[in-house]
Amino acid sequence: MPAPDGPLSRARPGRERIMAAIRTAAVTEFSLHGLKGTSTQAIAARAGLTKPQLHYYIAGKEELYEELLMQVLHAWKVVFSFEDASDPATVLGNYIRKKLDHAIDSPEMSRLFTREILDGGRNLDRYWPNARAWTQNKIDVINGWIARGQMRPLDARILLMHIWAMTQSYADYAIQTRVMLGLPPDAPIDREPIARELVAFVLNGCGIKA
Repeated sequence: MPAPDGPLSRARPGRERIMAAIRTAAVTEFSLHGLKGTSTQAIAARAGLTKPQLHYYIAGKEELYEELLMQVLHAWKVVFSFEDASDPATVLGNYIRKKLDHAIDSPEMSRLFTREILDGGRNLDRYWPNARAWTQNKIDVINGWIARGQMRPLDARILLMHIWAMTQSYADYAIQTRVMLGLPPDAPIDREPIARELVAFVLNGCGIKA
């Protein structure tokens, strides 16, 4: 069945290009308004489609939202793993830097998750068991460092939550960050001084020599 008439269908771009435009538009709308506050009309307009064209490619906003939300969560599982558990300074330093990079480079993807939490997290029931398991793996690694005397005794779960809070701030409060740094709204952020301070702060708090 051909796509409905319109500028994009006449140009005949590939399906993947159109789906990429839809997903990008949906991430922006969902991160701003959440699932309930986002309309398919708004997604279509942002993607450069008519509403009938949009519904040729997606069944509805709920399915698209779930796909994007799970995409965020899967990416976090892959990107924010502890790659080498032997040296806490290296592992935690890399972990913090990757979290900060993601918050600065993909703030709307991060805010999509934050918006879901603010809306009550009703679409995360399937995610939480896996999230607890992934977190427990990191806790076990940190507790191993503590047992071997590589860092001071602490609550590993709270440490991880603190790292997430500090790095996630640069996505959720991106506007405030630029205001406080005296930057224009679209100016790039020099993340290296931020990363150095965050890494030093965490390592010193854990009793780890950089």
